[in-house]
Amino acid sequence: MNGIGAVTGSGTAGSGAVKGREALGTGVVTANRIDTAFEALRAAGRKGLIAYITGGDPSPEATAGLVRALAEGGADVVEVGIPFSDPLADGPTIQKASERALAAGTTPALVLEAVRSVRSRSQVPIALLTYFNPVFHYGKGRFMSEAAGAGVDGLMIPDLPMEESEKVRFAAEEQGLALIYLVAPTSPADRIRRIAARTRGFLYCVSLTGVTGVRRDLPPELAEFLGRVRMETDKPVAVGFGISTPEQVRGVAPHCDAVIVGSAIVDRAARAAGEGRDPAAAVYDFVRELRAALDEV
Repeated sequence: MNGIGAVTGSGTAGSGAVKGREALGTGVVTANRIDTAFEALRAAGRKGLIAYITGGDPSPEATAGLVRALAEGGADVVEVGIPFSDPLADGPTIQKASERALAAGTTPALVLEAVRSVRSRSQVPIALLTYFNPVFHYGKGRFMSEAAGAGVDGLMIPDLPMEESEKVRFAAEEQGLALIYLVAPTSPADRIRRIAARTRGFLYCVSLTGVTGVRRDLPPELAEFLGRVRMETDKPVAVGFGISTPEQVRGVAPHCDAVIVGSAIVDRAARAAGEGRDPAAAVYDFVRELRAALDEV
């Protein structure tokens, strides 16, 4: 993003559907594990931690164990990326993770199978991060149905503009899945308001104009941006891109409901695997540090 252009434009058993609010435009009731998690966080006065991994990296067989490790370490929601050959929103760390996952034979079906495996032992909310191409080729109706059946709760599609998302959103909501939209610092107030009205689960705020990846410093205007977002919605606000240390987590948390960490987790899993260590143990330890930092806020 130079991928960011796509983001500014885009916005419980089995299916994860439980009694809740009415989905916009569909008449389908769609509260799910993500909603429940944010309700519990708000009731407890705590900040949420959303942790990302790329499905299939360092191997398809490791994915379910990594998701469970993130949940056990303190993640309130886990994002699982479906690897794609042209991940325009992602920086080098996640690009390389996608390349490794694809080289290992990872497919959307294998990622869904990993989620199904997680569901036998954990009820952590799971959201998929995918690009539109894999959904299109899978068939959006089939994709939503099988995702819900595997136990997925929501999904993000960074390259799907809000104006072109209605059919996908309705297909997701019919299956009880939350389609989570993204807004960026360049999004004007009216667009933020319209995207926030459509998002389900939470609103994903991109912290900077750029791609994912570890950053030494976050933008000084981030708090102002999140303040502008807060003026347009009362839905949970989560912020990601560039957040990679406990110190950054502590600094951002007062301005949002949840913090999203991805590249730093992916990097730790990859390094552990390369050194012959357990990737699940490595990400568990790191998420514990992030969770402790959040709990200090």
